[in-house]
This record gives sequence, structure tokens and C-alpha cells, in this order.
Amino acid sequence: MILRLTKVLLLTFFGVLLAGALLVYAVGAGYFGQSQGPGEVSKTPVPASVIQRYSNGQQAAAPEGLATQILFGDFHVHTTYSGDAFITSLALLGGEGSHPPADACDFARYCSALDFWSINDHAEQLTPQRWRETIQSLRECNAVNADPAYPDTVAFLGWEWTQMGDSPENHYGHRNVILHGLEDHEIPARPISARPPPSREGDFAAIPAIGTALNFLFERDQHGLNAGRYFRETAKAREHPCPADTPVRDMPADCMESAATPAELFAKLDDWGVESMVIPHGTTWGNYTPPDSSWEKQLGAIGHDPDRQFLMEVYSGHGSAELYRPWRAVTRGRDGTLDCPPPGPDYLPSCWRAGEIIRERCLAAGERDSECESRAKLTRSLFVERGNAGFLVVPGATVEDWLDAGQCRDCFLPAFNHRPMGSLQYMLALGNFDRPGPPQRFRFGVIGSSDNHSARAGSGYKEADRHAMTDATGFIDVGLNWSNGKPRLTGGTPEAPSAFPDPVDISVLATFDRAERDRINSFFTAGGLVAVHARGRTRDAIWSAVRQRQVYGTSGDRILLWFDAEHAGTDYPMGSELIAGTSPQFHIRAVGAWEQLPGCPQHSRSGLSAQRLASLCLNECYNPSEQRKLIERLEIVKISPQREADEPVADLIQDPWLVHDCPRDQAGCSFSFSDDAYGTDGRDAVYYVRAIQATSDALNGANLRCEYDERGECIAVNPCHGSEVFTDPADDCLAPVNERAWSSPIFVDYGKLQNRVQNNPHIDNDKP
Repeated sequence: MILRLTKVLLLTFFGVLLAGALLVYAVGAGYFGQSQGPGEVSKTPVPASVIQRYSNGQQAAAPEGLATQILFGDFHVHTTYSGDAFITSLALLGGEGSHPPADACDFARYCSALDFWSINDHAEQLTPQRWRETIQSLRECNAVNADPAYPDTVAFLGWEWTQMGDSPENHYGHRNVILHGLEDHEIPARPISARPPPSREGDFAAIPAIGTALNFLFERDQHGLNAGRYFRETAKAREHPCPADTPVRDMPADCMESAATPAELFAKLDDWGVESMVIPHGTTWGNYTPPDSSWEKQLGAIGHDPDRQFLMEVYSGHGSAELYRPWRAVTRGRDGTLDCPPPGPDYLPSCWRAGEIIRERCLAAGERDSECESRAKLTRSLFVERGNAGFLVVPGATVEDWLDAGQCRDCFLPAFNHRPMGSLQYMLALGNFDRPGPPQRFRFGVIGSSDNHSARAGSGYKEADRHAMTDATGFIDVGLNWSNGKPRLTGGTPEAPSAFPDPVDISVLATFDRAERDRINSFFTAGGLVAVHARGRTRDAIWSAVRQRQVYGTSGDRILLWFDAEHAGTDYPMGSELIAGTSPQFHIRAVGAWEQLPGCPQHSRSGLSAQRLASLCLNECYNPSEQRKLIERLEIVKISPQREADEPVADLIQDPWLVHDCPRDQAGCSFSFSDDAYGTDGRDAVYYVRAIQATSDALNGANLRCEYDERGECIAVNPCHGSEVFTDPADDCLAPVNERAWSSPIFVDYGKLQNRVQNNPHIDNDKP
């Protein structure tokens, strides 16, 4: 009897265990989930009177006689159709749930009041179904406009080409592709990803079933069930890569198209024959860029096409990519070997700090100085060998242990682990001398955007709610302290062993696992904006201004900026190229952004329900007052591009070359100048402007929030963790910054017209 009962209990136990395992598998595989869907676009247009009021306020501040107006937008917006956005929307990471394309439209229209925006989900996760749904959602967004000739917001279609290499030789970085039109003949049948499916390890094509099931346990709603379905759909679509060496229009309708290099991407866009532009971004991001990677190799056929690639994103919610610095994360000897450089007054290499962490542990364990020095030296070597995954050679190290290693100490809101050889200034100084004739150069216009991953286009209008308005994210605590049906923080610290680092084989690591996923949270901001000087509000007017590089970027505030040159009786707006033997006369005008009122204006409350206004806009919208912020100063940067390949780039950048302090005037600041040295130098020059606004608070404004000693070195940090376990979710990590705007450069060539035409075949040759 007892034996029989024991068998029954064992069978029951294993039956329940098997049923549980099958349930976990079914949940994780998405069998209970639904396709996410594009969402529903709200149908109430913003009244024309509101748009006219904003325009009137701007025109009152503009120089007289202008035929253009400044429009503000965002050319870098992700929804939860992107794999990384979907992952961070999950409950275990403190996410809010689904934010599909319709949310991006409603946010741009009613929350951030953008004049235009683009959708740029990662092509790697844009299945044929999601691509079709994205197109339809953007068409519905544009259809809301009451007057097509005077739209409240214009939505552009696009995607992100997301390439990441593990060495300088195979790394090209991320680019946003944006299309002009929305008619069928103006759209490729499919977006073009950066790597061929099926995905390699580290893509977001699959997620462990148990992870999805655990997420459902903590989310306990339909979105938790949908996670497995999302990743299963992605993986299934990637089983059908488009055939190689086939004209794009002859490929199967539902295959996944890819391009391994920028040159292949440009060629495919040529093959499609659609009007498009390609915008590099994240060019200084050290979270995925190899430490010694340089944009120099991309100034040529394999990485650059001036017909499409004529802008770069200088600022986003992932930080600034403006400044060049001579320090390096690693150094390369003449024999090609990599080494860890010692620290300097402006920079602490992460490889060096890794060795010091091990040294400190070694000494604390009572080892001899010589032994601890040997361990520190080996740790530095191991770190350098492993590139971006070098931090993994220090097991158990906390964010606090690293201090400010790897960071640009004197950059404005820098990108995490700033890579200076991807900066705007470095690009503008470069020359390529591989072929006879004048050197090839980058002639980039400058924009800002958000790179927001919760469909919140133009999220930088107010500095509040760090986790919703930036990409900060981290695991919530799964302890037993619960509130409102959700797990809440219970505290705790990660284990910090004193072990000597074991070698780490990064080849087996997913790309996602090679990144310092928590330390980067201190570098996420609310994001920037692109501003255009357009002759109207329509799609064509915006596109035309962008094509002419009559654009500038801001760090999020709607600063008004005009920068132009006058020479030989001709006016040249920002972004222009001209030939001159003597210096042009340059003119700058800048006006501060409107101070913001709390809450949302009436047209936002009319366009969205109270519930949606709270969940999407967080009850805070773009809501300008009648008071403007002050412009503090104007800074002019001058760059003299290389004439010889061996000219040191640091010697060619004068930053700032000229500074004009502005009066405390609500009406703004104006300034004119010329360059007396231009004619005597006898070389080409590039000029751009930074308009610096008076101090105000910003999310993550102090990044790691260092504590400094009397020598100015960071001796302790108070980071803004992504996880609620370590940073109070109510802490927005606000700190004072000087918000700013960056003009597109004006390129002044001292050489012959041939130089000008070869560098930009689309230049207006009729101008003097």
C-alpha cells in the first residue's frame, strides 16, 4: 500500500513537473501570445491656430527678410518593433509594455509637438508583416493632417541599419535610412539590415523560454505573453534571407534583405532607385565601437556616398559625438600590437583602471607588491585583448569600482566610453589621399535626434521621468517586497570577489553581453532635435532643406539658430560650400528656447484621452510660456582639413577659435565676424557655431556624478543605475548643464572649382 502510494505521488510530482515545463515552453515560444500590432493613431489634428501661434513667436525673433522658417523634428525614433526596445519594454526590466508605431505618431503630435519625425526601427527585426504595418501606420499618421499644405506633423518612413564589428577592420557602425516618399513606388519592398539572417548569436531573434515565462509572471498581462510570439516571429522571418547577387526587385517578396557594408547598402538603395538619405549616428559610442576604431577607413568607396550620406547625428539621447580628443582607450605600436596607455590628467583608460582594481584586491588579500604589480599588468593586457568586453576580466566589479574610467571628462554630455576618432571634429578634419587630385573629405551637415526606444519622438522638451524619457533600464528586484501587484526594490549589492581574472573568450559572447549594460545608464539623456530652415511645412519643403544641409542640431531645447556667410555679393546659408580667396563675412543669430509651463495644453488634452495622455505623455507635454531662456555665448570652431595625410588632426582643430559673450537679453544674441588669417593661411577652412544657452537642469546632467579630490581627479562616483534596486526610481539624476545648438558647417575652399566639384558633385556650379 505504501509502495503504491509512493509511486502515485512520484508520478504525480513528475507529471506536474512535466506539465510545468511544457507550460513554460509554450509561454516562452509564444503560443499564448499575439502579434504586437501597429496600434491605433488618434484622429484629431492639432488646430492650425496653434501651429500659427508657434510660428509667429519664432518669426518675431528671426532676422528680417527671411523666406524660411525653422521646423523642429526627430530623425531617430524606435518603437517596440525594434528588438532592443521590445526587450526593455518587458516587466523584468521595469518596462512599460508595448509602444508600437501609432504611439510614436501620437507622441510627436500631442506630447512633443514636433513638426516632423521619422521612424527608424532596426531592420534586423522588421519582418515583412511589421514593415507593412509600419508603412500603413505612417500613412494614417499623415492622413490626420487637416490641411496637407499646412500639416501639424510630417512622418517620414525609415529604418536603422545596425552594423557592429568586433575589430576596427570590420566595424562600420549604425546608420539611419530615411525615405522621402510614402507612395508604393517610393518605398523598397523591404528594409535592408546589416547582417544576413539567420541571425548570429547576440541578435534579438530568440529569447530563452524560461526568461519569457518569468517575465509573464511579473508582468501578468498580455504583453508578457506576447514576448515569446515576437521573438518567434522574428526568428521565423530570418529563416528566409534574400538570395545574394540578385537584383532587389527580383527577390522574393517576403525575404529578409541585408548588406554587409555601407557600400553594399548604398548599392542596394541605388538598385531600388528610391529617394533616400543615410545618416550615421553613434559614431563615438564606446558601448559597441572597438576601442581603436576610426572613421578614416570610411572616407572612401566602401563607407561613404556623398549623394546620400550628407548628414551626421552629433547628439542623441546616447550623448554627444562632437569633440575630438588626442587620448586613446588603447594604443597600437609600430608592429601592430595593442597596449594599455597610462592615465593622464584628462583621461583614465578603462584597461588601466582594471589593473588597479585587481591590484587593490590583491593588496587587500595580503599579497606582496611585486605579485600585485604582476597581476595588474596581466589584467591590463587581458583587457586590451578583449576589446569592448575587457571589463569582464574583472569579475564582480561594480559600477562604482570603475570610477570614471574610459570617459571624456571635459565633453558636454559625452557618449559612454567616447571614441574620439568617430567624432564630428575628427571627420571634418580628415582627408583621403588614395587617388590623384584633391583629397576626398566628409562634408557633413549636423543634426541632433533622440534615439528614443519607447516611441517618444522628441523626448527632450522637459527634463523629467528618467526611465520613460531616456533609455535607462535595468532589472527590477524580484524579492518578496511587492506593491500594487509588481515587484519592488528590496536593496542588496552585487558580489565583489577578489579573485584573479580568468581569461574570457569573447567569441562565444553575444554582442549584447559584451557591453557594460549598467554603467552606460548614467550617460542616457532625453535626446536632441534636428532643426531645418525650410520654405514651408510640407514634406517636400522639409526634404529640400535637408538635402541642402540647411539644418542644425540641438541637445533637446528648441534654440533658434541662424548662421550664414556673405561673399562677393552672394549669401550662403549654413551647410553651404563656397570658394574664396579672402574671408567671407559670417553672421550668427541665436535665440533661447521657450521656458516650459507644467502640464499639457488644451489641444493635447483634446487630442488624447486622459488615460492615454497619462500613459504616453506622462501628463507633461511641450507647453511653451512667453518667457525665453537666455543665450550665454556663441562659440565658433574652425577646422583646417588635412592637406597631407600625415598632418596631426589635433593641430587642425581650433576649439573654440572665437567666443562671443552675449548680453542677458530675451531677444537673443547676434554677432558677425571674419577670419583675417584665412587669406594668409592659403588653405581650406570649415567653420561651425555652438550656441550655448544659460544653465538649466538635465537628466543625467552630471553622468557618473563624480566626487573630485584637490587635483581634480574622480575618487568616487554616485552613478544613476538602470535598476531600481540601486538608484531610487524617483531620482531623475538632474544636474545643471548648458543646453546648446550646433550649426551645420560652412565649407570655405581656397582651392580651385575642381576641388569643390569632386568633393560634392551636387554643388551648384553656377555660384561664384
